[in-house]
Amino acid sequence: MNWYEKLNEYFPIEEMKSKKHMEILLDEKGDVYYKDESPQHVLMYAEFKTFLFIDYLWVSSKTRGQGIGHQLIENLKAKNKPIILEVEPIDYDDTDSEKRLRFYNREGFTHAQSIGYNRRSLATNEETQLEILYWSPNADAEEVIFEQMKKMYNDIHTYKDKEIYGKAYQSVDEVLSYDENRDSENILERLKNPEKA
Repeated sequence: MNWYEKLNEYFPIEEMKSKKHMEILLDEKGDVYYKDESPQHVLMYAEFKTFLFIDYLWVSSKTRGQGIGHQLIENLKAKNKPIILEVEPIDYDDTDSEKRLRFYNREGFTHAQSIGYNRRSLATNEETQLEILYWSPNADAEEVIFEQMKKMYNDIHTYKDKEIYGKAYQSVDEVLSYDENRDSENILERLKNPEKA
């Protein structure tokens, strides 16, 4: 199985970029968008001047629990920039969604509760609500993370979207919102108190 097949098998279709999209990013934005892979893992990420974005992280089920994911995150933390990623809320019918959240919680990530993120999938045409997790060496405010997410969305997610998919993703202002009073429970806190779910 190649790197794309591994990701495609693990992540929901509505969260996947096409292989062509990722190959174009690697080719044309190779100074920002990177692939780090071994037989045990695939990490797709973007590194900007002031932050990092984890697009996809896959670790082989045969080697989970051996510290591979932890080491990959440590390598990114060593760059001393905020690290941002998108996750789906826990789906109790999909144990992987809870395992992913538990992993990022152990790695010290925070749930950006002020940031709303609803994106229509070009693959399924369905609205998908995702949550933003981040780790910051300098305890950056969520407002800073929000501005970084907007940059990432415009530079990575929507890069050449019309050319690749035949239609455009929604604009960043339709997808991302910032509201300090957003009615959102802390999805990482819920892991500690499952009776609140």
